Amino acid sequence: MNLSEKVLSIEPSQTLVFNNKALEMIKKNYNVIKMTAGEPDFSTPEPIIEAAYEAMKAGKTKYTKSIGIDELREKISEKLYVDNNLNYSASEIIVTNGGKQAIFNTLMAITNQGDEIIIISPAWVSYEAQILLCGGKVKIVNSKIENDFIPDIKDIENAINEKTKAIIINSPNNPTGAIYPASFLEELSKVIKKHEIFVISDEVYEKLSFDVKHISIASFEGMKPYSIVINAFSKSHSMTGWRIGYLAGPAEVVKQAQKIQSHLCSNVNTPTQYAALKALDINPTYMIDAFKERRKFVSEKLNEANIDYFYPKGAFYFFINVSKYFNSDLKNSYDFAIALLEKGKVGLTPGSAFFAEGYLRLSYACSMEDLKEGLKRIINFTNNL
Repeated sequence: MNLSEKVLSIEPSQTLVFNNKALEMIKKNYNVIKMTAGEPDFSTPEPIIEAAYEAMKAGKTKYTKSIGIDELREKISEKLYVDNNLNYSASEIIVTNGGKQAIFNTLMAITNQGDEIIIISPAWVSYEAQILLCGGKVKIVNSKIENDFIPDIKDIENAINEKTKAIIINSPNNPTGAIYPASFLEELSKVIKKHEIFVISDEVYEKLSFDVKHISIASFEGMKPYSIVINAFSKSHSMTGWRIGYLAGPAEVVKQAQKIQSHLCSNVNTPTQYAALKALDINPTYMIDAFKERRKFVSEKLNEANIDYFYPKGAFYFFINVSKYFNSDLKNSYDFAIALLEKGKVGLTPGSAFFAEGYLRLSYACSMEDLKEGLKRIINFTNNL
């Protein structure tokens, strides 16, 4: 059977693969602690749920504009101005089925066959797959833990050539929790303007910036024509299953992305759009405070156990270096993650999924009870190696 070479060239999301493995074991009555997916354990705030319900009762269950309802895009425009110092009109914003579709629409709109898109490792698992599906090629620039996972500007500039179309950045970062400082973003903005390439700025963890204020690269002088800003409600308002995000960018990119969306899904489901409209009025500080407490707890336990890790400034992940535990049976992070799941009954994601062999990603978006038990099991597992 002759199937699509593009689809055959990619692998399923390893984050979801390990999350599904953990769920399968739980279904078989194994007592597994799941620290795989980046999914807040909080319920979606009640006013958001109520807004969707009221929208449905009011008959708002029909098609909308493919780019989203006017009220939501106008409110996102206000949010971008107040929170991020960005000037995007409602016509320069598209509401999408989560941040994933926002990125895919963007890549599809700008990528020609053979164009190169730069990603910075460690990198979220879906960037590579989406680039390949859009006919592009992946160019990887590495960042190092000793530099707080901030890439070297020279390495980025050296990776740019006549085939380069864009660079994807993600701050706060998944999987490391690193945050790019203003000095780095300013230097990167100069490089982008010099070479006239796009920057796709994935800012879905914006609200989970714990130690420093989030800064969007699109806010630097002269960057609007080159910047596509990606955001979503999944992480900030515990709305992962609602599937709603958005992109904001140059008018011509938005025009092409709108065409893609109109053929792909018509529009984001209507009640969810009204839920997101309400979400923009909700302050998620109580979730952020809880994540800070969990971060402190995880750090203390890893320090006590002498397990190496990168201390995250944002998002809700710890990137743990497990390479010192490798042996003839555990040769890499995948082996380690499988053994930890099957023997230790804890689900983490292997660093190889993020182009970072030797690491595991621990999501502390689970409850404190699960964190306590999960870390106990991780420490027992490593102590017995």
